[in-house]
Amino acid sequence: MQISKNTIVSLNYAMFNAEGALIDQNQQPILYLHGGYDSILPAVEAALEGKVAGDKVSVTLAPEDGFGEIDPGFVREEDISAFPPDIEVGMMFETRDPETEETMQFRVTVIDAGIVTVDGNHPLAGMTIRFEAEVIEVREASDEEIVHGHAHGEHGHHH
Repeated sequence: MQISKNTIVSLNYAMFNAEGALIDQNQQPILYLHGGYDSILPAVEAALEGKVAGDKVSVTLAPEDGFGEIDPGFVREEDISAFPPDIEVGMMFETRDPETEETMQFRVTVIDAGIVTVDGNHPLAGMTIRFEAEVIEVREASDEEIVHGHAHGEHGHHH
């Protein structure tokens, strides 16, 4: 079966930075619902269109096609008193904008002289990424998966 709209795709992937160093790879096959459901990066989804089990793709993603450019507005400095006493570089915090109710995750990047720098950019923002994937399996999505907009079952979403 070919990958097309409303199919569930199982794949293995690896991501590399511009220098070719491995920066992420799955441990178990991931599942996603194909067809514009924002389950996977659009450029990767486009490369997978029409592929079948056993096919491999390699996509080089510029920041705008991958995890975005770095937005300096997402980097903030806060007084250390706003954080728990066990704060460490690398910790993640979620905040909610009181006006929009939108939540955003921030990563602690620097702690220096009572000031904590947090970054709301995706950790891979600003990077050119090579995404390599191998299609393991392709199947029709169930009506429920289509309504919910994501894959269910093993390595997918469970309700």
